[in-house]
Amino acid sequence: MSSVDVLIPNYNYGRYLRACADSVLSQDIDDLRLLIIDNASTDDSAQVAREIAARDPRVELRLRRENLGPHSSFNEGIDWAQSDYFLLLFADDFLVPGALRRAAAVMDREADVAFTYGRDVAIEGDASIPDIDPQPVDVPYRLHRSRAFIERFCRLGVFQIPGPSIVIRTSVQKRAGYYRTELPHSDDYDLWLRLALHGSIAELDCIQAGIRSHGANRSSELRTRQIMHILHTAEAAECFFTHEGRDMPDGAYLRRLARRGIAERAYWSAVSHIQRGEPGAMELLKLAFRLRPQTAILPPLGYLLRRPDTMRRIKKSLSIGKMPDIRMA
Repeated sequence: MSSVDVLIPNYNYGRYLRACADSVLSQDIDDLRLLIIDNASTDDSAQVAREIAARDPRVELRLRRENLGPHSSFNEGIDWAQSDYFLLLFADDFLVPGALRRAAAVMDREADVAFTYGRDVAIEGDASIPDIDPQPVDVPYRLHRSRAFIERFCRLGVFQIPGPSIVIRTSVQKRAGYYRTELPHSDDYDLWLRLALHGSIAELDCIQAGIRSHGANRSSELRTRQIMHILHTAEAAECFFTHEGRDMPDGAYLRRLARRGIAERAYWSAVSHIQRGEPGAMELLKLAFRLRPQTAILPPLGYLLRRPDTMRRIKKSLSIGKMPDIRMA
């Protein structure tokens, strides 16, 4: 079995840190290391981290006296990583049993795979990690070739990937480099695009991780979250195609395609806001028209056909007697 390094960056998530670390340390991987970097938390995080390290020699700690920002933690973890595979896991999220073994098995088998990802389960607030049905041992998976993966992002204007489930080949992570500090809110999108330049991506047909939603990490104001997320996505795309993506054989075409996908996503998000009577529709429409003026004349119906979740959203809305909710997350 290959080796895996896991980084948990933490700031004031002491109430979640133990459960997150336990979800890593209980993985059925023989060669496993865990690094917890605490960014000068003001809660009991440092003490919780010390207790975790005291009972398991696989745990290393970096307890900072000064908050250097999240990117410093992410990039220090990349420098620290030396095993075959690498995972960055936020302290309020968790891994599903067997997740690392399943990811490693696929990457051991597929030498061209840059990273793997799977599905996620969501929990709210301070709820305990739920019992999750055992996932397949020999998990089915789908390979996405490098360019096809990047083009799919461009056409949709969004990644539909649970970040905590992403296990990366460490050698690829080293080549792709650091998280960019100039992208404080969409650095992950930019990095996933850069990683995809170095190989295929394996999508595992199983639950790999859990994502916790709570007030400290999710905006409660939908208008701000939607338009800001779309703007941040546009920033990540522009950054990628200004740098590494520029050298792709059809980089200019893909850059235009990304602007179109992001504009069409903004358009349908605006429509969804109108359906639900929520504020923010005009800002989203203005963004759509700025990025792609054609949307002011002709609704981009083709975008709905490209979204794999369109029919699910429509069926769900119809089943409860509401207008179809086609919000583009």
